[in-house]
Amino acid sequence: MVSKSSYIKLAASLLAGVVVAQTPAATPEDHPPLPTWKCTNSGGCVQQNTSVVLDWDFRNVHATGGAASCKSGTKLSQSQCPDAGTCAKNCVAEPADYAASGVSTSGNAVTMYHYVKVGGKLTSASPRIYLLNSDGKYVMMNLLNQELSVDVDLSTLPCGENGAFYLSEMVADGSKNPAQFNAGGAGMGNGYCDAQCQGYCCNEMDILEANSMANAFTGHPCKGNNCDKNGCGYNPYASNQRNFWGPGKTLDTSKPFTAITQFPASGGRLSQITRKYIQNGRTITSGSLNSCGSEGSTGGMTGMGQALGRGMVLAMSIWNDAAQNMAWLDSGTNGPCASGQGSPSNIQSQHPDTHVIFSNIRWGDIGSTTKG
Repeated sequence: MVSKSSYIKLAASLLAGVVVAQTPAATPEDHPPLPTWKCTNSGGCVQQNTSVVLDWDFRNVHATGGAASCKSGTKLSQSQCPDAGTCAKNCVAEPADYAASGVSTSGNAVTMYHYVKVGGKLTSASPRIYLLNSDGKYVMMNLLNQELSVDVDLSTLPCGENGAFYLSEMVADGSKNPAQFNAGGAGMGNGYCDAQCQGYCCNEMDILEANSMANAFTGHPCKGNNCDKNGCGYNPYASNQRNFWGPGKTLDTSKPFTAITQFPASGGRLSQITRKYIQNGRTITSGSLNSCGSEGSTGGMTGMGQALGRGMVLAMSIWNDAAQNMAWLDSGTNGPCASGQGSPSNIQSQHPDTHVIFSNIRWGDIGSTTKG
């Protein structure tokens, strides 16, 4: 069976040639605004002037002064981009088209559609975005001994779909990239990394990977380039809470809810990762993680806590899984979905409107983000 880590590694290898970048076009990119809040128990929540930026791969890369693409299939043309200097001279990257990529914001909510119509034809957009600060750098969330809350609507996400809300230890200015071709920094969605070593290897904390039928939260600590790719996670269904998550269940996924993830620390060390929800004014407790793999090989809970303390970047995406139909999340012992039910072809034909909405993002002192 193909694991989640194997699938993502395959996807990363196919996209490896697109990650390098060129000189940004003269037209500045308009980042959709998404106000968020930073909270303390003493001072309440203060609104942040934040926005979202699409990952670098969502930009048209073409020849300087012409429309010819600088890509050859899924890779950059070797003749136009043999090295960083030549690539910067020959090619430009246009600002991303957020609507065509399935991303829109309204007030404090961001909506991401998996499928969009382009020229009257339904195509897969599968966007990935990052939270951007007003200074043009990524927001660095320092969450050790803190909490992160978000309102979620995933009612249209069927079996096989994944609305992901997670943290990656990217650098604030987006400049870290092994290929060293990137230009435009965080403002152009550069510098992605994760525990599957896409871009490069870094700590990853999956706050919520979910659809309407199943969910999980998973830590993926790294020590250098050695990452816990499978991670240590909590899935209610896999923990025999078969009536916890789903339409009409304890956590009714046919309606919006608030997910609160807490990272309490003891003596400066992450002691556990806990999850609770609020829906219709009712607090619903869920599970917790008290350990996370090997401290020696991948860093374990200590390494995960250190990454949270240094600061991590918030990423959001919507995707599906051609290799395994998201079975690692929602089928067999992990969820109620039937084998093959979550294939991308089934989703596109039966659920073309599938989308996820994240809103009211708040982070700060434990207990501060949901007061009132």
